[in-house]
Amino acid sequence: MISVGDVEAAAERIAGHVVRTPTVPSPGLSALLGAPVAAKLELLQRTGSFKARGATSRLLTLDEAERAAGVVAVSGGNHGIAIAVMAGALGIEATVVMPRSAPTRAVETAEAAGASVILADTMDGAFALVEELRVKGLTLVHPFDDPVVVAGQGTVGLEFAEDAGALTDVVVSIGGGGLIAGVATALRARRPGLRVWGVETEGARAMSEALEADGPVPVELSSIVSTLSAPSASQLTYEHVHALVEDVLTVSDAEAVQGVLDLAEHAKVWSEPAAGCLLPAARRVLERVGPDARLGLVVCGGNATTADVSAWAASFGLR
Repeated sequence: MISVGDVEAAAERIAGHVVRTPTVPSPGLSALLGAPVAAKLELLQRTGSFKARGATSRLLTLDEAERAAGVVAVSGGNHGIAIAVMAGALGIEATVVMPRSAPTRAVETAEAAGASVILADTMDGAFALVEELRVKGLTLVHPFDDPVVVAGQGTVGLEFAEDAGALTDVVVSIGGGGLIAGVATALRARRPGLRVWGVETEGARAMSEALEADGPVPVELSSIVSTLSAPSASQLTYEHVHALVEDVLTVSDAEAVQGVLDLAEHAKVWSEPAAGCLLPAARRVLERVGPDARLGLVVCGGNATTADVSAWAASFGLR
């Protein structure tokens, strides 16, 4: 497992390359949930999500031969955008493999940043293709199974610990688990009494199933939330969650999309379903810990178009 020292080293490494995003109290969300809420606005990060942190952390550790050969990444959207943009900024050639279910905007943004984008039929197929490219000499920048990437994501937790007021519980979305592994490492070191909760969608329960099976297992993916759709957790992220996270909650895709609408209306921020799932999860946390909780929400990304959200809302009969 990584240490808070690894996260602090990542923070020094990526300083000047990424944004120290704001942590703000949210009167609107506090009224909606019935408890004080502080939001860490990672949707204001470079590339529109926290993924720029881990990507930059790893890219800056490449040696000259690795930089010359280029990198490859697999992504449901946000990691691919981050690798494309940050590699381009550092003068490194990047290849990004995404499933065809990835948002069109993610594909277009990665291509516009100069990356070579390859589409696979499924997320499992995307991971398999990336392994073939890695064997051919490209350096893999894994979205979550890499301690340097996890430490980079953990810088979110360092900033949250420094900038938020008193908190009792922090809720973090989970795809493969890199964000929550890093954030939990930082928060539990800086604020030992704090509880950290994870949230997944019903069709992308990689970490929940890993906890039930005492280790990572393949999962079937059916969620619309492509940015949380990892085919399995990794041993690295599983160990962090098992040791440091209170519980992993599950919400439906419809609840995640409703959360996007609620964040827009009550918090005045435009997010994506990976962040929208925080609100239904927060309600369940409050049911378990009581009304005296002070909540922290890591609003992880905002790379959804108005057309995307409108279509999802219509499909679920939301308004």
